[in-house]
Amino acid sequence: MDVDLEDDENDYHESVNSLYKPANTTVQEEDPLLEDPVQNRPALNKPKDYLNGTYIIFFILGTGSLLPLNFIITAKHYWMYKLQNCSEDLSPAEQEPSDIRDFFESYISVASSVPSVLCLIGNFLLVNKVSAHVRILSSLVVILTILMVITVLVKVDSSSWTRPFFVLTLACVAVISSATTVFSSSIFGLTGCFPMQNSQALISGQAMGGTVSAVASVVDLASASDVTDSALAYFLMADVFIVLCIGMYLILPKLEYSRYYIKCHKDSTQTLCILPGDNLEEDDTAAGNTRVMAPRTNRVGSMPPLGAILKKTGMLGFCVFYVYFISIIIFPAVSSGIESVNEDYGSLWTKKYFTPLTSFLLYNFADLCGRQITVWIQVPGPKSKLLPIMVLLRTFFVPVFMLCNYQPRLYIAKVLFAQDVYPVVFTVLLGFSNGYLSTLSIIYGPKVTPKELSESAGVLMMVFLQLGLAMGAAFSVLVVHLI
Repeated sequence: MDVDLEDDENDYHESVNSLYKPANTTVQEEDPLLEDPVQNRPALNKPKDYLNGTYIIFFILGTGSLLPLNFIITAKHYWMYKLQNCSEDLSPAEQEPSDIRDFFESYISVASSVPSVLCLIGNFLLVNKVSAHVRILSSLVVILTILMVITVLVKVDSSSWTRPFFVLTLACVAVISSATTVFSSSIFGLTGCFPMQNSQALISGQAMGGTVSAVASVVDLASASDVTDSALAYFLMADVFIVLCIGMYLILPKLEYSRYYIKCHKDSTQTLCILPGDNLEEDDTAAGNTRVMAPRTNRVGSMPPLGAILKKTGMLGFCVFYVYFISIIIFPAVSSGIESVNEDYGSLWTKKYFTPLTSFLLYNFADLCGRQITVWIQVPGPKSKLLPIMVLLRTFFVPVFMLCNYQPRLYIAKVLFAQDVYPVVFTVLLGFSNGYLSTLSIIYGPKVTPKELSESAGVLMMVFLQLGLAMGAAFSVLVVHLI
């Protein structure tokens, strides 16, 4: 279903179903939480997004929001090298206890997800007290600083302090994840002030971050003979990209299109969106009308009305939560542990490239496709019962991945799907459904609330997302220990 999202933006705020209704919206199924009468709204000349500059910036910022963690997760070859005394080939007797290697992805998932929930809750409470500009820039600086620490540690010999290095790595992941959470939730809350395609650009950019990191990982594996040289170039790319994100964000408010929507959002917290030069008082007086401003509750410094927002976005929030809950149980903890059934042949495909390609690259590319298709298709709608049903059906991915050739296996000896094609197909379906369903649920959230609550609703969607990640990470540890 193709929708002109920008032209219909005002209609969409009138009713959660207005994207799916005819142009005549006189009769509405449901009133928004807080809204001025339609007849009191000025007709404004909206500027155009010249050369799609704002869309591109939000896409880049979306890429940067998940790129650091994706670079850390996909560098599996490097982490295995570091966690076995900086050697690629050690005998079992020489290796450290295998728990930190065999379940490394699960530990990374927990370290990245649990602190993020606390940061998201704090970010929601501070959304009207600390400006988005401060939250976004400070979080980007923290991300860059910690990434530089990880980059420096690449060339440090950690063979004599493997476990402290492991703990330090988890601490770095926790800090980066927390800062990334503040950044992504703040920037997504900001896109709630813009037409819907900008939210979609941000979310598609997040998937591109995973795809870029997976491609970079494969290229590094193929081109560099030394593990540390490969990892150094790999993490330097992430450093440079975060610097690019800082530059792009500083450019954003200089664009006329961006200034217009940011100003509209600021004005909506106290008064209607009025362009410089508009004289609504004179117009209303001439028409014989006395204009009465509707009271606003989203005052600067106050806490957003959580109950009122949840009433509108509760089901969408559940969908976001459950999509990521299922996805993080499987990816990367289970999916990256699935080995080729032909690994004994010793080919480069089965020994070196099977996991980077079939787990990381394939999942992230399918996720990107699922997110990008929402540009043209937005079904089911925000109030459709089909949306939560489709989300719940993804539960079947957990048992089918457990029955693939995951190694090591302790309790479930039988491998039901004993061909390499099965995890490939399952990974494509998992990634595509994650991208499509999560994007729909997330972008609907800020649009079913009035504009003065759109930023808070956007941040709340990120809270549901991180809750899903945190719960999924905790359950992923359980699942990998049950296989």
